Amino acid sequence: MNPGSPKKVLVIGHLWPEPATTAAGERMLQLITVFLKQHYQVTYATTAAKTPHTVNLKALGIQEVAILLNDPEFDRFVGKLAPDLVVFDRFMVEEQFGWRVAEAHPQAVRILNTEDLHSLREYRERCVKQGMNFTPKEWLQQDKTKREMASIYRSDLTLLTSSFEKKLLEEQLQLAPELLLYLPFMLTTPGKGTIAEWPSFSERIDFVSYGNGKHAPNIDSFVYLKTTIWPLIREALPTAKLHIYGAYFPQQLQQLHNPSEGFLVQGWVEDLERVVNQARIVLAPVRFGAGIKGKLTFAMQQGTPSVTTTIGAEGMHDSFPWSGAIADTPEQFAEKALALYTNEQKWKEMQQYGLDILKGIYSGEKCAKAFLETLLSLKDSLENHRKQNFIGALLQHQTMAATRYMGKWIAEKHRKNSP
Repeated sequence: MNPGSPKKVLVIGHLWPEPATTAAGERMLQLITVFLKQHYQVTYATTAAKTPHTVNLKALGIQEVAILLNDPEFDRFVGKLAPDLVVFDRFMVEEQFGWRVAEAHPQAVRILNTEDLHSLREYRERCVKQGMNFTPKEWLQQDKTKREMASIYRSDLTLLTSSFEKKLLEEQLQLAPELLLYLPFMLTTPGKGTIAEWPSFSERIDFVSYGNGKHAPNIDSFVYLKTTIWPLIREALPTAKLHIYGAYFPQQLQQLHNPSEGFLVQGWVEDLERVVNQARIVLAPVRFGAGIKGKLTFAMQQGTPSVTTTIGAEGMHDSFPWSGAIADTPEQFAEKALALYTNEQKWKEMQQYGLDILKGIYSGEKCAKAFLETLLSLKDSLENHRKQNFIGALLQHQTMAATRYMGKWIAEKHRKNSP
C-alpha cells in the first residue's frame, strides 16, 4: 500500500447482509462499521441475490460487487483492487475464494468470520434428532468439521463470537491462540434515558419468541415450544399468549398458529424492538446451535429477561449471572418461565443482569479496539505469522494445487459451453 493511499478491505459475503432479519446480518454490519470508522474503503462482494430485506450498502458508501463462482474475472478484480484485508464470511466462502485471493494478492491479510461453527451446529442437530449424545471426539470426525478446521488453518485470523468455541478449538485441536480472536457482538448498552422509557413490569404482558425461519435451530425451537413447553405454561396461565415473530416462515411453522391455545405465529414485523420491549419474557428453548444468539442479546437491549437452554446461553455471559433463567427440560423451562413472569422483584433483578452482561462483554467500543489492535499487529508481522502456521501453509499449498485446477477446469468448461 502506498503511503497516504486509503486502506482497503474486501468483504466476500455468503449473502447480502440482512441486519433486520438475522443476527449474522447484524454482525456483518458491525464489522463493516468498524472498518468505515477507521476510514477503510470497503468493497462488499457476493455471489448471492439480493432480497427485500438486504441493507442498502451503497448508502453507507460501500462499493457493491456481484461475483461468480469459478470465474477468472474474480482473480483480476482482486489483483486490481489490491485490498489490505479480505474478510471471508463463513468457511464455505473461504473454500471458494480463499485460494484465489492467496494467489492473486498474497499480501492481503485473510480473515475468516465464522458467525458460528457450522459443523458444530449441524452435528448437534444430528445428535438431537437421532437421540445421540454429543461428544467433541465424534464432532471432530465429521467431514464438515474437517473442512471448517482446514479453512481456519488457511486463514491468517479467525473471528469467533463465542468464548466457548474459542476454548473448544484451543483444547480439542491445540490451535495456536494467535490464529483465533474472540470477538463477540459489538453492541451499545442502553443509557439511562432509554432505560427510563422502558415499559415497567406491570405494563408488559405475554411471552415472545423470534428468529429467522431459514435457520433450523429457530424452527426446532418454535415447534418445541408449541408441542412441549407452551402447553405447560398455558395450563398455569390460561390467558397468557406467546407471540412468534420472524422473517421467511415456512408453511410448517405458519400452521402452528392457534389463537385458542394462545400460540400466535405473527411472522415478519417491521419493529421488532417495540414488540420485544412490550413483552414480559423472551422464550428461547434452543436445543442445538452454535455461536451466540442475537435474539438473546437483543432481549437484553430491550430490558426483557429471557428463559433459554444451556446451549442457548453458551459462550454468552462468561462469569456474569444470566439475564433470566436457564433450563434444559420442558418441565424446568416452564417452571422457571412462570416464576420469572410472576415475580416482579426477580424480573427487575434479571433485567439488570442483562445490562451488566452488555456492558461487561458486548461493549462495541472495547471489542472494536481489541479487533483493530489485533489487525495492526497482524499486518506488521504477517510474514512471520504465516511461517509459524505450518499446517495452514501446507493446507493452502494443497488447496491451491487441487482446487485451482478444478476451478479452472469448470471455468474452461463454462467458456466452451457459452454461446
